[in-house]
Amino acid sequence: MKPFCFADGKIIPTETATIHPTDLGLIRGYGIFDFFRTVNYQPLFLEHYLDRFIASAEKTYLPLEYSREELRQIIAAVIEKNDLQQGGIRMVLSGGVSENHFSPATGKLFMYAESLMFPSEEKYQNGIKLLTLEHVRAIADIKTTNYTLPVWHSVNWKRLGAEDVLYHWNGLVSESSRSNFFMVKDGTIHTPDQHILHGITRKHLIQVADQVIIRPIRLEEVWEADEAFISSTTKVLLPVTQLDDRKIGNGKSGKITLDLLEKFRVLEKKTIS
Repeated sequence: MKPFCFADGKIIPTETATIHPTDLGLIRGYGIFDFFRTVNYQPLFLEHYLDRFIASAEKTYLPLEYSREELRQIIAAVIEKNDLQQGGIRMVLSGGVSENHFSPATGKLFMYAESLMFPSEEKYQNGIKLLTLEHVRAIADIKTTNYTLPVWHSVNWKRLGAEDVLYHWNGLVSESSRSNFFMVKDGTIHTPDQHILHGITRKHLIQVADQVIIRPIRLEEVWEADEAFISSTTKVLLPVTQLDDRKIGNGKSGKITLDLLEKFRVLEKKTIS
């Protein structure tokens, strides 16, 4: 965590930021957030993240008392104050202090800066393991702060040699706990269309890929996939080479996966330059 954040309408030392003990974000786990990277002091794909954050506030009935331009100015101030050349900015809007301790209220906006560490190069080269988990995330198209199940479940991941989970429900896969999911079969990339957060990295990977089919994907298809990977802001694109105790494809990072990673890195450079 970097030393300065935005809270209570101003830039303050991060350690002094507070939230009311009856805020719904604390007592009900109700709130929204978003997270984006900075590259050479510039927010990467900022307008897309602001689109999602503003839409999430509307969908969760949380008043956002700042305009898009004011949000841009706050972000710029947080980046400058923290000298955040490379890192991350987290935007959080809490559920607010509700009269009945349940209904959405006027929440509190926080913006704070974080150091950012990508997965090791070994994980990009060798891939990662996911665990199947029967679950569908509530209101998946909204980036809420409720991660109770995966946080609880993550206690087992390290013991089982896994990086994360792959959610499935009624035979269909959706996403990982913090990432979107893709699979490759016969040279074509496929990604689920239901019960997912529409990730910004996912959006741009689809843009730079030659072809991506967006459709329902059955769990059985993943077992038979040639390649698989997950995508997120903090991982970009991470190959998946094992699901539970079964290898995906030949158990190695696939060519299509790694080629797409390079295409995204080229896009990133163009966006910032």
